[in-house]
This record gives sequence, structure tokens and C-alpha cells, in this order.
Amino acid sequence: MDIKAYMAELGSKARIASRHIAKATTAQKNEALLNIADSIKKSRDTLLAANQQDLAAGKEKGLEAALLDRLELTDSRVNSMLEGIRQVAALDDPVGEISDLKYRPSGIQVGRMRVPLGVIGIIYESRPNVTCEAASLCLKSGNATILRGGSEAINSNRAIADCINSGLDSAGMNEHIVQVVEITDRAAVGELIANPEHVDVIIPRGGKSLIERITSDAQVPVIKHLDGNCHLYIDDSANIEKSLSVAINAKTQRYGTCCTLESLLVAEAISTEILPRLCDKFVSHDVELRGCIKTQKLVSSVKAASEEDWKTEYLAPILSIKIVSGLEEAIDHINEHSSQHTESIMTEDHEHAQRFLREVDSSSVMINASTRFADGFEYGLGAEIGISTDKLHARGPVGLEGLTSQKFIVLGDGHIRT
Repeated sequence: MDIKAYMAELGSKARIASRHIAKATTAQKNEALLNIADSIKKSRDTLLAANQQDLAAGKEKGLEAALLDRLELTDSRVNSMLEGIRQVAALDDPVGEISDLKYRPSGIQVGRMRVPLGVIGIIYESRPNVTCEAASLCLKSGNATILRGGSEAINSNRAIADCINSGLDSAGMNEHIVQVVEITDRAAVGELIANPEHVDVIIPRGGKSLIERITSDAQVPVIKHLDGNCHLYIDDSANIEKSLSVAINAKTQRYGTCCTLESLLVAEAISTEILPRLCDKFVSHDVELRGCIKTQKLVSSVKAASEEDWKTEYLAPILSIKIVSGLEEAIDHINEHSSQHTESIMTEDHEHAQRFLREVDSSSVMINASTRFADGFEYGLGAEIGISTDKLHARGPVGLEGLTSQKFIVLGDGHIRT
């Protein structure tokens, strides 16, 4: 197969489809989403059978247990896919929303209208449920999308794509609004990310190596985050019991997510009171602790932390701990070592809380809350297509609004400039 020609054809079809979906009403988009959900529900057995093919092939190739777990579709996960699509259908439609409309001295009105981005290329690994999530979010936000899943999920993704196309067709919409790349050759990714004529933005979801490659090679704007080195700072005015609960939850509720706590900072004035108790709790959860010299002196079981530990996303039951002099050093440490994903402070001092909000340079900054809340669903976005740590366009969890842009609109009545 001529991969370059194939990907160019997908792009051309997506560009045409983007103009169709941009004109669709909210009712039409919601009808398509609900039809897709119905199609998936009716095709449940087909989806699960296709997924079993992928699982069998994955086991034969020796995929790790964690990858196989992300790859697997169960009845419960199919139900979650259905619920996710219905939730997106129930969300407010951002497209066409007008804001900041004001009269100017000339008599014209100037405002902004929210509009789709156009064609979104999404590159992801393992999890076939992402096919549903990405398709539903792009559709509701008025975008066409080209989905390139991992080769390990090709059969599952093809089966889901059939359901999506069926739902679009039954709603009378262009079937090319959502296209799944049918070939597994990695060269297809290279063509997708180097096609600004047909693709407006790329969103990669996967491991750090994948995202680094996309970011390095793309000729199309990329919305992404590389890793999630998230911090919790326990201030000298923090409530001890709240801090114990939040710190344990932030680290142990799930280890493999980008909003899991990876680095704990503790104010020296409160360290002797809270750190031994905290460390005991972490050890009871089988978390390996790596700390600074002061932490080691306070808790002998803590291993020595290296300079690399302060900037590492473990995605595992490992935690780095540093005792800091106070708020100033905590903020400096975070801004130097974090991946600008999510940081939180435990404090009862209003001024400290406000300084932390203002001065910490990350996409999500929290007061007295677990970093595990950095999630589109928890933020009320209904769903997310990923997290962005970029400073332009979208930052933080990217939901429907993050998949749109704004254009200026001017309302006049025969006005001329003098």
C-alpha cells in the first residue's frame, strides 16, 4: 500500500467532513452520538470477540500485563464507553457560543464566537476505549477526526469504528467525520503529523517516548503533556489529619496516572510532627520512599533520593520526599522540577494559599485537595481527550471547550469607519 497516498486521502476526506460537521446543529450531533451508543450496544458481542483477537495476539507477542490490562475490553468497560458517549451528548455544546459582546464608540458591537478547530489527529496506544472517547468529544465539538490507535488494538478499533460509522450514517451525517487509520505501519503516524494542509492539530496520548517523537517531528500544532511529576506541599500551618488523608490518597489511590503524587514537600517546622506518621502509612501501602538528608535523619527507613528523583514521574509505588524551609523554597522547588501538570498545597493560611495559586506555574494548582482530582470528569468537563501542560490554547484537562477556538465577530448596521 502507498501509505503517503492513503493518509493524504484520509486527510482530504476529513477536511471535507469537517465542513459538514461544523454546520451541524446540537440536536444532530447528539442524535449521532446516541446512535453510536446504540450501535455499540447492539454490537457488544462483536466488539468483545474482536478484542479477544487482540488480546490473544498481544499475549503471543509477550505484551506486559499492564498493557494487556489496558487493552482488554470487558462488559463493564463497554458499559463505561456507552455511559461516556451519553454523558458527552448531555453536555452543553460550546460551538457558536458568543461572549464578550460589547459596543465600541463607533457603534459596532465586537465579541467572540466559539468555533471548532477543524480536523484533529489523535494518536494513542493500547486502550480501545479511547477510540470512543476521542470520537465522541470531537464530534460534539464540531470537529472531524483521524484516529490512529496502536497496532495491538487494531481489531478492536476497527470494530468500534464500524459502530461509529453506523451511528453517523443513521443520523444522516458524513461517515468521514470520524476515520480510524486501518494500517498499522508506523509510517502512517509520520504522514499524519506532517500534513498541515488537512490536519489542524495533533493530540498524542501515550508514553513519554511517543509524545516526545510526535512533538519533535510534527509539522502540525500539538496539544500534549509529556509527564506528570505532581507535587504536594504540606505547609507549616497545615491541618495534620487533613494532610495525612490527602497525601495518602494522592499517592496510593492509583499509581499509574499522570495526576498521581510523585514528590512530597514538607515544611521543616511541621516535619517532626507529620513525617514519621506519613511514612508509616506509605510503608503500609508498600510505597518505596526516597528522601533528602533531613528526611532520612528523621525516618531511617527512607532511601537516599538522587537529583533525578526530584523530576521523575514514577507511575509506581515510589515517592520522593523533601523537607523545605517553608513556602518560598517549596514554590521554587516545584517551579524548577515539576512537569507543570498538577501541584497542591495543604495549608490553613489564606495568604500562603493565595501565593501558591499565583506563583506555582502549572496547569492545575490546588488548595487542600488531592492531586488525583486533576481529571476532566472531576472538573465537570464530562470527559477529557487528554491533559495539556502547554501555555497556548488549552491548558489542563482538555474537554469540549479545549477542542474549540474563538474568532472575533463584529455586528453593525451599515457602519463605516471614519
